[in-house]
Amino acid sequence: MVPQPHRAGPRQPRPLSRTLLGLSVLLIAVIMVVDLRSSPDIHLGPALVIAPAITAGFAGPYLTGFIGALALTAQVIIAVFHDGLTTANHLMQIATLAVLTGLLVALSAVREQRTTQLAQVRSVAEAAQHVLLWPLPEQIGPLKIACLYLAAEDEAQIGGDLYAATRTDSGVRVMIGDVRGKGLGAIGEAALLLGAFREAAHQHTSLPALATALETSVTRYLADFEPVEEIGERFATALLLEIPDGDPISRMTSCGHPPPLLLSPGHIVTVPSLHPAPPLGVGGLGIENYTLDVFSLEPGDTLLLYTDGVIEARNADGGFYPVEQRVSQWTEASPASLLQHIRSDLLAHAGGRLDDDAALIALRRTPTAHRSRRHERVVHADGFRHHPATEPPDS
Repeated sequence: MVPQPHRAGPRQPRPLSRTLLGLSVLLIAVIMVVDLRSSPDIHLGPALVIAPAITAGFAGPYLTGFIGALALTAQVIIAVFHDGLTTANHLMQIATLAVLTGLLVALSAVREQRTTQLAQVRSVAEAAQHVLLWPLPEQIGPLKIACLYLAAEDEAQIGGDLYAATRTDSGVRVMIGDVRGKGLGAIGEAALLLGAFREAAHQHTSLPALATALETSVTRYLADFEPVEEIGERFATALLLEIPDGDPISRMTSCGHPPPLLLSPGHIVTVPSLHPAPPLGVGGLGIENYTLDVFSLEPGDTLLLYTDGVIEARNADGGFYPVEQRVSQWTEASPASLLQHIRSDLLAHAGGRLDDDAALIALRRTPTAHRSRRHERVVHADGFRHHPATEPPDS
């Protein structure tokens, strides 16, 4: 599901940090003892700078300064017992260690400031994601739902991919979309499209009419805010889905979006032959081309919706992620488990990082009380199970 906003609390020392701190103190003691037991012509004091250098990598300026002070104290003790504190060699070592410790303290302060800023950015991004992409419930009507968002930009947590679901009088409507661009720069269009869907989904009886309303909203937004140098370059793909409560079917209208995958028990994966219209925001080209495609969605079936960040993820050899092939091994997994499998497999394929935002939704129809024989599956030549769109629902 969508990650919840991070709430900062008091910083607790991590076990690794405590281990490294103990190692720094031990290192100072060992260097001092070994130097004191060695002959006067052996000087191990310069190695004391290792302790504050290690500390600066994980601690703040105060703790780094404290370890640096311990190192300086050890250097003074070494000097007292080896030729005296006022010798030129020992004075130079003490001065050098003091200067290096000061630089490490300054470096630690800068690192801690950036770490704090990064934590704040992450918190804001997670809060923005929580507001923009409302967490979807685990079940809406007859559907079990799980969703996943993977942002391409480091720490962004949000970008141009989007999804939403809403309950209507007769079923559930879902949208998944992808606006041009990625990361924080695409949030404006994503917010507009989500807001338009949440409002229009309850005002239009058909998906083509809903798509037309979204096209109008996007076009109006672009006319007001699209930069002159980007005219005609901003658009959004969207897949609109409607699943009625009483019929084991799925109605879809595609605005230039990749088709979903239907996962059925027995490792069966099929792809619908949609009739996509152009994306939203390309001058109203899709208004006359929005069509309604109807397919069967039986209890136990899972629909996997995704954005092109999934299928365009490349491995080290430049190969795209074979989502249809990979998901065939998880057709009977729950929606949440399915997305966890895909997440791990997708990131492993892409080397741990995606080049584009990616969003996925898994929908599974739960068993109904009864089903008419008229709802039996019909397998067509294209390999996808269609449900007769003209057949009336059970009385």
